[in-house]
Amino acid sequence: MEIINKKDNKIVFKEETNENLANAIRRYSHHIPIFAIDEVEISKNESALYDETLAHRIGLVPIKTNKSTKKEYEITLNAKGKGTVYSGDIKGDVELVHDKIPLDILEEGKQIELKGTVRSGRGKDHAKFSPGIIFYRKEAEIKMSKDFLEEVKRICPNSEIQEKGENIIIKDNKEREVADVCEGLAEKNNQKAEVIDKDNLILTVETFGQLSPEEIFKQSVETLKKDLQEVSKALK
Repeated sequence: MEIINKKDNKIVFKEETNENLANAIRRYSHHIPIFAIDEVEISKNESALYDETLAHRIGLVPIKTNKSTKKEYEITLNAKGKGTVYSGDIKGDVELVHDKIPLDILEEGKQIELKGTVRSGRGKDHAKFSPGIIFYRKEAEIKMSKDFLEEVKRICPNSEIQEKGENIIIKDNKEREVADVCEGLAEKNNQKAEVIDKDNLILTVETFGQLSPEEIFKQSVETLKKDLQEVSKALK
């Protein structure tokens, strides 16, 4: 594994693997247990939003997921007066990922009172339990005329470019995909760019904040492995 880029909310890396396995891992990111506000009881809503819309917005607020064995947490939201109601107005024994997500707007003298229950769930059952996204593409090399060297340097300044005779070879092995850009540039000038797929995949894991990107990938792999073992036992 080769790390291409790493941030708090995203990791991009290169790995020699096949697309079938990568796609299975991608799908299993929605099998990871994640905390979310699962049930909302609204006692007062004097805003312009319907109760259902407000509850939906609250349910999509990302909550940090820990390894606690506790299955449920209670939250409350009490807001009054003119202004914007933010996710940070949610109170309870949970840690919010972002406290500045706008939920509603109240006019002078208006009020919102509600309570909710935080539970663990999986993204395959509801989007509010999704921890993030995983996507991938094949590493590639793009071969095109040397005439485009300066233009490619300008458009793709961070790409690795090699000169080879009358052609240039662009290494599409970074976070940003440049194959489409090169093909479009060649086509615009009535020429062709040859895209050669390599064995490696470039994988990107982005988190919504409940778990780190590394933890999402790790748990996706572990959950997939566990289910495959169960299938193997059932077939014996």
